[in-house]
Amino acid sequence: MEQHRTPPPRNGTRRGRPPLPPQAKRGGSGGAADGTGEGGRPAAQRSPATRPAQRPAGARQPAGPPAEAVRRMRRMRRMPDPRLTGLGGGLFCGTLMFVLGCLDRLLLGGSPTVYGVLFLPVCLLTALWVRKGDLASPPVVVPIAFAVGLLPVADGGGGLSGRLMGLVTALATQALWLYAGTFVAGAVATVRKVALMRGRADRRRPPAH
Repeated sequence: MEQHRTPPPRNGTRRGRPPLPPQAKRGGSGGAADGTGEGGRPAAQRSPATRPAQRPAGARQPAGPPAEAVRRMRRMRRMPDPRLTGLGGGLFCGTLMFVLGCLDRLLLGGSPTVYGVLFLPVCLLTALWVRKGDLASPPVVVPIAFAVGLLPVADGGGGLSGRLMGLVTALATQALWLYAGTFVAGAVATVRKVALMRGRADRRRPPAH
C-alpha cells in the first residue's frame, strides 16, 4: 500500500521545531539583531529622552556631606534655641538668679562667691537666647537680675531698712561679679550684633561677575 505523506505546514515552521514569535516574523520592536529599535528605527536615531544618560569617562560622582558634618548638624538641631524678647530675657534672668540665690541660702548659708560664679553662665545664656531685635537689652537686665537674686543671699537685720542695707552692702562687696557678668552679656550681644550686620551687608552686596 502507498503511505500518504503529511504535507509540510504552511506557517513557515518545520516539523519538530517550535514556531517563531510574532516579533521575529514582523521584524518590528524585537529586531535587536539588525540594530533597529522600537518602531523599526535604528538605535542611533532614538530621541534624547529615550537614550540612557551616560557619564563622561573621567567624571566623578559628587560626594555627599561628610559624616562628621552631618552628625554635628544633628547635634546642633537637638540643642535648645529659644528666642527671648527683652522683657522675656529680663524675667528669665531675674527668676533664675532669685532661685539660685534661694538655693545658695538654703544649702550654703548664703555664699556671695558661689552666687557670683553662678551669675556668669546666667548672663551668657541670657545674651545668647535673646532675639536679634533685642540685643541691646542683656547688658541692662542682668544687673537688675543680680540685685534681685542677691536679696535672699544678703545678710540684713530685721525689717525692711535692715534688708535694704544688707543688699547695698552685698552689692558693694560683690561689684566685681556684677561687672564681670555685665561684661560677658555685653560682649556676647555685641558679637551677635556685628555678625548680624555683616550678614546683612553680604546679602545686599551684588554678586561678582
